[in-house]
Amino acid sequence: MNTGTRARLDRIGTDDRYVVVPMDHGITLGATQGLKELESTVDAITRGGADAVLTQRGVADRVHPNLNGAGYIAHLNGSTVIGPDENDKRMTGTVEDAVRAGADAVSLHINVGSVYEREQIEDLGQITSEAERYGLPVLAMTYARGPDIDPEADDYNQAVGHAARLGEELGADVVKTSYTGDAASFQHVVESTSLPVVIAGGSKGSDEETLSMVRGAMDAGASGVSMGRSIFQHEEPEKIARAVASVVHDDAAADVALRDAGLAVEA
Repeated sequence: MNTGTRARLDRIGTDDRYVVVPMDHGITLGATQGLKELESTVDAITRGGADAVLTQRGVADRVHPNLNGAGYIAHLNGSTVIGPDENDKRMTGTVEDAVRAGADAVSLHINVGSVYEREQIEDLGQITSEAERYGLPVLAMTYARGPDIDPEADDYNQAVGHAARLGEELGADVVKTSYTGDAASFQHVVESTSLPVVIAGGSKGSDEETLSMVRGAMDAGASGVSMGRSIFQHEEPEKIARAVASVVHDDAAADVALRDAGLAVEA
């Protein structure tokens, strides 16, 4: 890892732990809750303790003035829910574009096991090569998704672990993937790579469910979260960001983090 990459990793995390809030959903879902008022949402979640915010590069000018010292990650591929196949992620920019947008890092989404796996592997390999030349870290969002992958199967964590390892093999610096449901099964995923592993948030759940998932991932050896809708669509995004950051950075229990953030612990 070159000096620039190491320095910029410190801009998107704290002591090698990461609370990243992806808000690139404007391409996927449109101007959904929390994204219409992008500026105020970014301000709230970074005041709450998010280490970095992630968006498509086109809205970088709306992000930077509201970061409160947090890092910025430019996402470089995407798709829509109204298109023929949401798993078909296509390139939306280059590393050079991300540099011009003031990014501290770049990210790319790849669906391992999908019919688009081959093209997305090529895209990730190209992006990591370009990013290394610029000294930019790469967050690889490596999901196990495809016709032969069943999230309910007993061996699902094997597929997720494979996806995480693929990110390392292709030169990423941090990998993001799905949580497998409990700390015991997720430990295999963490052990599948030497890279920091952060978990996706998935669909928005209750505050207690969100914090319990984060706690389980950290207990398994994860390095943090890259969690979008559970944070930016929250009625109080600053408070939920603070609670998540407390678990990731302060090793707090889920109920303690919720209470200290001013969120009621649900019965």
